[in-house]
Amino acid sequence: MAKATEVPNREPVYRNGREIECWLTDMDGVLVHENQAVPGAAELLQRWVDTSKRFLVLTNNSIFTPRDLAARLRSSGLEVPEENIWTSALATAQFLKDQVESSGSGNRAYTIGEAGLTTALHEAGFILTDQNPDFVVLGETRTYSFEAITTAIRLILAGARFIATNPDATGPSKDGPLPATGAIAALITKATDREPYVVGKPNPMMFRSAMNRIDAHSETTAMIGDRMDTDVVAGMEAGLHTVLVLTGITQREEIASFPFRPNQVLNSVADLKNQI
Repeated sequence: MAKATEVPNREPVYRNGREIECWLTDMDGVLVHENQAVPGAAELLQRWVDTSKRFLVLTNNSIFTPRDLAARLRSSGLEVPEENIWTSALATAQFLKDQVESSGSGNRAYTIGEAGLTTALHEAGFILTDQNPDFVVLGETRTYSFEAITTAIRLILAGARFIATNPDATGPSKDGPLPATGAIAALITKATDREPYVVGKPNPMMFRSAMNRIDAHSETTAMIGDRMDTDVVAGMEAGLHTVLVLTGITQREEIASFPFRPNQVLNSVADLKNQI
């Protein structure tokens, strides 16, 4: 007689008596680390597909388009369709589109950033110009120019609203940290005395726009991240079930230094496989 196949013990994640239906996850430090897939990440993604879970991969990086990021993940061995990727650039473009539609403000923007941001704004119906823009939108680029920053300062002083895609002060490179959006935003703020409205994590706006994208509800949505100060706090403030994995920035001994806690702490996403 053939031996019965063992079914692995499945302990699904429940919240207020309801099983998690939708998943949001950070990318770097959760699914990939230094362009290598985190063990268990591919299996988790496949598990979401097999069980028809709605999911989005989130990133504060506004440089790349979802197509670019899907290609990057594919080179790491992870298959994520571009429609399952949500960036701070997309969240910013959606926020500004909503602002225009609700307040009747203009749709002209001066932008400092790269293709991820300019493409998102174009697709949201914005005109990119340095002539009387309604918004100055600061994103990330590897080639910040003094001329562009000077133009942004003058336009903000003339009345343009100041928006930033994310607050990250530095970004990684093979030679060490690079100044990123938050650092340049601080420079512009110092020169204009105007604080930007920052859309990306840890603003819960990023998560709410992602949930709207996949028709998710906070009561049945979870957020997986590797940072207490962005992923977990923003997930908590958006009303989500929060999962901290220890494959990125925050380590277990650092958790106690924060005044809040994630709902779950796991070594890696591999530990989630039997919960979905």
